[in-house]
Amino acid sequence: MHHFIAIDLGAASGRVVLGRLADGRLTLAEAHRFDNVPLKLGETLRWDVEAIERGIREGVSRARTLAVGEEIHGLAVDSWGVDYVLLDEHDRPVATPFHYRDHRTDGAMEQVCERIGRDRIFRRTGVQFAPFNTIYQLAAEDPGAIRRAERLLMTADYYAHRLGGQTIGEVTLASTSQLVDPRTRTWALDLVEELALEASPARLLPELVEAGALIGDCDGIPVIAAAAHDTAAAVAGCPGLGPEGAFLSSGTWSLMGLELPQPVLTPAALDANLSNELGICGTTRLLRNIMGLWPLQECRRDWAEAGRDTSWEELIALAQQAKPLSAVIDPDDRRFLAPGNMVGKIGEVCRETGQTPPEEVGQIARVVLEALALKCRWTLERLEEVTGHTVTAVHMVGGGVRNRLLCRMTADACARTLVAGPAEATAAGNVLTQAIGTGAIGSLKEAREVLAKSLELGEYEPQTSSAWDEAYGRLQEMIRQ
Repeated sequence: MHHFIAIDLGAASGRVVLGRLADGRLTLAEAHRFDNVPLKLGETLRWDVEAIERGIREGVSRARTLAVGEEIHGLAVDSWGVDYVLLDEHDRPVATPFHYRDHRTDGAMEQVCERIGRDRIFRRTGVQFAPFNTIYQLAAEDPGAIRRAERLLMTADYYAHRLGGQTIGEVTLASTSQLVDPRTRTWALDLVEELALEASPARLLPELVEAGALIGDCDGIPVIAAAAHDTAAAVAGCPGLGPEGAFLSSGTWSLMGLELPQPVLTPAALDANLSNELGICGTTRLLRNIMGLWPLQECRRDWAEAGRDTSWEELIALAQQAKPLSAVIDPDDRRFLAPGNMVGKIGEVCRETGQTPPEEVGQIARVVLEALALKCRWTLERLEEVTGHTVTAVHMVGGGVRNRLLCRMTADACARTLVAGPAEATAAGNVLTQAIGTGAIGSLKEAREVLAKSLELGEYEPQTSSAWDEAYGRLQEMIRQ
């Protein structure tokens, strides 16, 4: 029997899980879950790094208790991408780290692309253009903060370091920065220098290591650089994924793509704004970010502030009863990126496109869920066009698989079989990557076989209709405009 601690940090919450690997099966036990609430400092949005660390340490303590009397063979941290912590000479944060939704990057992407060239950036990094990528955050960073810093660590790498790990960069997480060459799996240092910032960040970048590397010790537990990007971990924890399958990691963000042996850096991939993010065991994830359940999470916040607390269960039930395809929106409209007044923003988009804004809670929820399903179809078509692959099934993992309505909508909109599960794919992938790194499991293929034997998956066969096709045509028209 092998035991591993997986620390999974999400943009809304963190959790610590104890994974047990025995007799070719994996079981997961949640040791601790804690909220991850951003800080408003003046006009800026930041991460509460100290509160996150307290939650992590409490979770590790509880995981040790769950495994009392048993050896723990590893500990690893995964997190969302793009965000970072600048450390001073005493290993302390230079400033409270920024949240990727902070407004300081407004216009930074356009300025950097004008200076360096969009084509050049893509040829060197292969990453989707998004205003919150690390490259644009650095362009918007206070030069004084960069000058005072001795090291830059991505979020999960920072907490692994706080638990006893070295100051390294794990490559799957680093690849979200739009500063890594996906062919060599190393920093694109020339690109960093071309940012031409007052204080160059190139000297701050740590050594990159592959997922599974041993990087330190936490009170007798080996600290391992697992798949430190949560999506890389989720895809590692996707059983049954093969050449004819697309993955869909569904949560606050939705990430849809293909697992490939090498990056795709063609003009067609650039035109489709696809991203080559690095995976474990030398793989590449050709994917696209979709806004995910974030707009609906923000709508729930709007309703709660107005005095109507709505549980997820009630919300999905109301959406189930609402009129299908009453309005079509693009979930990736940039107005939806920032928090606040999400219900109003959805209404604004509908009015601009000549549609009647949804007003009832269930109708708004249904419009958002249908938008996610339709954008998955659009993304799937881009992936097939760029690669020449034919996708016959969508493998959906993450918290979104608990939403059966969303699963059904996605299968119907995409006209593909949808295989749902596991919901805990990120924690599972974190544990399995540690197991590969320590030799407890021999390969990624074997890890997925272990996972397939350890759980039951849901399956949704598509029920196609002309209504979905008509709604998809409306979405395509919006995207073209």
